[in-house]
Amino acid sequence: MEQEFDLDLFGAPRADAPTRRANAPLAVRMRPATLDEVVGQDHLLGPGAPLRRLVEGAAPASILLYGPPGTGKTTLATLVSSAIGRRFVALSALSAGVKEVRAVIDEARKRLTHSGESTVLFIDEVHRFSRTQQDALLGAVEDRIVLLVAATTENPFFSVVSPLLSRSLVLQLQPLTDTDVRAVVHRAVADERGLAGAVTLEPDAEDHIVRLAGGDARRALTALEAAADSAQATAGGTIDLATVEATVDKAAVRYDRQGDQHYDVISAFIKSIRGSDVDAALHYLARMFEAGEDPRFIARRLVVHASEDVGMADPTALQTAVAAAQAVQLIGMPEARLALTQATIHLATAPKSNAVITAIGSAMADVRAGAAGLVPAHLRDGHYQGAKQLGNATGYRYPHDVADGVLTQQYPPDELVGRDYYEPTNRGAERQLAERVPRLRRVVRGTE
Repeated sequence: MEQEFDLDLFGAPRADAPTRRANAPLAVRMRPATLDEVVGQDHLLGPGAPLRRLVEGAAPASILLYGPPGTGKTTLATLVSSAIGRRFVALSALSAGVKEVRAVIDEARKRLTHSGESTVLFIDEVHRFSRTQQDALLGAVEDRIVLLVAATTENPFFSVVSPLLSRSLVLQLQPLTDTDVRAVVHRAVADERGLAGAVTLEPDAEDHIVRLAGGDARRALTALEAAADSAQATAGGTIDLATVEATVDKAAVRYDRQGDQHYDVISAFIKSIRGSDVDAALHYLARMFEAGEDPRFIARRLVVHASEDVGMADPTALQTAVAAAQAVQLIGMPEARLALTQATIHLATAPKSNAVITAIGSAMADVRAGAAGLVPAHLRDGHYQGAKQLGNATGYRYPHDVADGVLTQQYPPDELVGRDYYEPTNRGAERQLAERVPRLRRVVRGTE
């Protein structure tokens, strides 16, 4: 469960709440208690913004908070609850099922009927609920038995059922900036709820924590807490760069192989290659490597891209991509990452042409539109008895019988004579084809 609360399942204060607060992780202790303590998310919390209006008492609505970890989804959920004066119940989709959801809804219905008390139901990781579990919420949300505040790190338009989406306001949270994370770290070092000035954080150590956080406040506070524990035990309360490096391994890569980050990163990878930005392409490739992406998936995308966006401008690009895919099969990871990297660099730096995909797209469009026509008789198969009686293969001229290997002859159906599909660019090796293809067409069509 992502959050820790001082309420039990049905909203009553826990007897051990003070102890839990004292022993809670630094990230929990430093959770903002008011909107003024929230950093980032100005697009949701500025004057007149939807979440600001909700927290300040506007007409309540069920909301879906969508954003990366450590951006304040749980904090905002609790602030919404306290602002509108409702009982607050928190569930995690990691541990709760339909039974627990229905228990909360039944209790909420009783309270609403007997005392008029409303309930805010916060569900963390709602994308992990099955369709059946999500459907169990619909009636209660529709009838306002509960005000749903759900949090997800996955794109809700992929992971949340449409009826629940239509009943909720979707609010997207952005990763915190380095300035936002730095402000969170400074507050944690000085605040009584945090480290209360018990440690000194050196500038280079602070920079390293901010860099490792990657826009995730919780990750920054977790790293700070680990470094503070080490510093107080061994370094006299001073957190230097060596202390942070010794206590924090590396930043976790924000990536879900089954979610929208999977598609976002591969999309950015291909678009960076297409845009000839080799450095950006290598960045996204590294993210996929670190996250454990299936190398076969990466290899398949490179093979497709080699024809789609490089094509005949550099015919060797496809060879390199296919070789990288074969290397993945032959030697596996981690060694195959070098072949995938080589293919990425080759494709990113190659001249670009989409003439291949444009050509086949145009040809297929004509076929779908019915422009198929009969195969010319002289091109039909003549390797069977009676073919000549039907006029098939009669009159075919063999190109190798002439000096240049190219002669005048009709190849397409009558309906498509003169139709051009392939239009070479003037980039890379395709420049030569841009000169050769028109000459070939003139000879073949007899227009020279």
